[in-house]
This record gives sequence, structure tokens and C-alpha cells, in this order.
Amino acid sequence: MSNSSAGPRTANADASAPRRNSKRPKYSKFTQQELPACKPILTPQWVISVFTIIGVIFVPIGIASLFASNKVVEIVDRYDTECIPQNMTNNKIAYIQNDTISKSCVRKLRVPKDMDQPIYVYYQLDNFYQNHRRYVKSRNDAQLRDAKKANETSGCDPEKATANGSPIVPCGLIAWSLFNDTYNFTRGNQPLVVNKTGISWKSDRDHKFGSNVFPKNFQNGTLIGGGSLDPKKPLSEQEDLIVWMRTAALPTFRKLYGKIEVDLKKNDIITVVLENNYNTYSFSGKKKLVLSTTSWLGGKNDFLGIGYLTVGGLCFFLAAVFTVVYFVKPRKLGDTSYLSWNRTGAGR
Repeated sequence: MSNSSAGPRTANADASAPRRNSKRPKYSKFTQQELPACKPILTPQWVISVFTIIGVIFVPIGIASLFASNKVVEIVDRYDTECIPQNMTNNKIAYIQNDTISKSCVRKLRVPKDMDQPIYVYYQLDNFYQNHRRYVKSRNDAQLRDAKKANETSGCDPEKATANGSPIVPCGLIAWSLFNDTYNFTRGNQPLVVNKTGISWKSDRDHKFGSNVFPKNFQNGTLIGGGSLDPKKPLSEQEDLIVWMRTAALPTFRKLYGKIEVDLKKNDIITVVLENNYNTYSFSGKKKLVLSTTSWLGGKNDFLGIGYLTVGGLCFFLAAVFTVVYFVKPRKLGDTSYLSWNRTGAGR
């Protein structure tokens, strides 16, 4: 009897025991990834059509880009090696560091095609790493914006103060190494005026360089890095400095020097009297003078057009290959009704 009475008690105990919680998540279309979605099936017709459409779009864009680039007229003259006296060609650093030697140099440029105004004048530097971390950080933006913070020179090492401790405005390596070659242009007996107004970004003039901040103690040390500034003009009006302090990302870069606002005709001879002041010889750099027109796409740049043509041509090629394969050796397409998202009750 004891055995028979134990059975019902055990059954009652099991029934009254709490069930173990299941770890199975509650069903929902979101957790089971069954929400309505576009799930295209890449049939041969679809693939061939997509490649063809991309080719049709990219090839005309590439042709238009190359045509616009070819319309840009550009004159590039490297002068750093040509403007060294014959007796100093083997000692270029001594030449550039000797203030008693004239740095004036005359260059003749021939206009290859008609150049419509405005003609942009650039200087180009090669092997100059403005993107070096310490160089980029060597400035104080608060000092550049506000005259009340002229004494703030944090981050400007090693060009933050003079020998007697007076703060330098603007401080830092970027300003200290300001490009200081100059160019004067003439066509025949007619001087060509270079307009240096509006060559910098308006946002930089209005927000990064203060109209009440004036240069102070700039380039007063024993080691002169580059150009000097007019102490009577606020930094917001010294556009050569503003252009220079927008640092370049690559070691070869161009910066805008000014604009010539007259048309130049084919075979015109432009005489350039330049001052070869900037020292690029210490780091095997190069200096080039660039005169360029622009198009709706900007300056001369064949890469964009070549890139579009390459992608468009490749898409046309793949579309043709897939078309041939599809007709020569077609593969039967499977029944799409067997795909999981086409079956009712999927995932349940």
C-alpha cells in the first residue's frame, strides 16, 4: 500500500512544480528577418541590363570630362634649377641662404593656345610635406581669430615667442614658413596686373582670421623661415598667409598666387621677373610657376574622365561577355517559388 500511495503524491508534486522558462525567443517577423524587403534575383537579363545602363551613363560623362579637361590651357615652368647662377649650381643651399646674392630671375613663357580670363597663377611645390603632424599642429587658431588672445601661443612650438619672451603673431611653423617668391608679368611692354584679392576662402577670411588681429614680432628672429607680413594690415586681409595656412594633404601641391584678368593670345610671349627667395634646396624640393585657365569642371584633370571611361568600358565589356555566354551556353533558371521568402509560413 505504501508503494501505491507514493505514486499519486509524486505525480502531484511534478504537476505543481514550476515549469522551466524556455529560451526560445518570441516569434516576430523582425527577429526572423521576414519583413517585406526587396530581394532581387540576379537573372542574366538583369545583370546584362545593369552593366549596360552603367556603361551608357559613365562613358558620356567620361568623354565630357576629358573634353572639358582638354579645353583647359596650362603653362607649367620649373624655375628653381634655372634661376641659379652658373657658379653656384653645385652649392645651391649657399646660394639661397646668401642675402648678398641677387635672387632676381627672368623667365620667358610662350602661350600655346588662346587663354581667356581669368587666368589663375599658382605656385607649385614638390616634396614639401605640409601634412606632417607636428607641422600641421604648429598654430594657434584662437590667436588668429581674436586680438585679445594674442598672448596665447600654446601649440606653436618652436615658433611661439622671441628671444626675450614676446609672443609672435601669428605663431607656429606654418606661418613661419610662408612662401615668399614673387612674380611680375609683362606682355611686350604691357605689364600684366595680378589681382591678389579674393584668392582665399571667404569662410577663412570671415571666421578664422580676425579683422582686429595684426602681425607682431613676426620673422624677427635670427632664423627667417619665409615671407614677412605687413604689420599695418589685419590678418583677414593678408590673403597670401590665409592661402598658405590651409595646409595641403599631399607633398606635391599648388596654391593660388593671384589672377590675371586679361585674355592672352596664342604665341604671346610672357616675360616673368621673379624673386627666387624660397628655400626648397635644403630638402630637394621643386618650385614651379603655373598659369592655368579653368572649365566647368575646374582645372586640368584627366584622371576623372579616364576613370569614368574605364569603368564604363569595363561594364560594356562584361555585358557583352555575359550576353555571349547566355546565348552560347545558357543555364536553366531554377524555380524561384522554392526560395525561402516565397514560401508561406517561412521560419515558423
